Amino acid sequence: MTIETKIDVPVMADVVAKGKKPEYLYWVGCAGAFDDRYQKVARAFAKILNYLGVSYAVLGTEESCTGDPAKRAGNEMIFQMQAMQNIEILNGYGVKKIICTCPHCYNTLKNEYPDLGGKYELINYTVFLDEMIRTGKLKLENNPFKGESITYHDPCYLGRGNGIYDAPRNVIKAIFGEVKEMKRARSYGLCCGAGGAQMFKEAEKGDKEVNMERTEEIIERKVDKVASACPFCMTMLTDGIKLKNKEAELQNLDIAEIIEKALNL
Repeated sequence: MTIETKIDVPVMADVVAKGKKPEYLYWVGCAGAFDDRYQKVARAFAKILNYLGVSYAVLGTEESCTGDPAKRAGNEMIFQMQAMQNIEILNGYGVKKIICTCPHCYNTLKNEYPDLGGKYELINYTVFLDEMIRTGKLKLENNPFKGESITYHDPCYLGRGNGIYDAPRNVIKAIFGEVKEMKRARSYGLCCGAGGAQMFKEAEKGDKEVNMERTEEIIERKVDKVASACPFCMTMLTDGIKLKNKEAELQNLDIAEIIEKALNL
């Protein structure tokens, strides 16, 4: 059993109490806070931010769900209640820039919150990492994945929803050299099966689960790794790999985890 060491993550209330104002708010999201698997991704990204010396903070216990699942499930009232609570806190701290590791949080904060008075500059972490690599602030001299191949699964809310296709691929290529694309990629990418609040309901009638269809496409590429950039996608793809008994041959890693390993953090 691996014992995780403590990470120094600044909390907004503590930082502001000291008379400081961080440049970025890192929005952790529900999965990063509560899901055991995705907590590793949140930790990996926090380590990267610390490594880069970025001025940031998290809301900690003041962060609530963005309301995305409620809105996608059709409960507009619950969504607006959650959103207004978050906006009050964010505006109270004078937050200007928000970095998200979850595309669902990113999409909701960027495209839904402005109508309710929450106007912020949203940055997806893959775009942030791509920028850090491109400007030379993040140097990747170590390659723990030498000789391994990788494909990438486009999250719906990152790709089709917000047009972010190149940044995650650029980050992966900086380490692996190339991305072995699936037959359905970029704007033609196949959903993992969990978006639109589908994660929280029973499967509907059909011949095959969506995540199994996607997992089969990944297996077809005969790669060692599949990169993802969304907590829902990670859950669905990891489950698909397990059900296909391919855990010994194929591993699903988030882009933040790939960088974490490359930096040996």
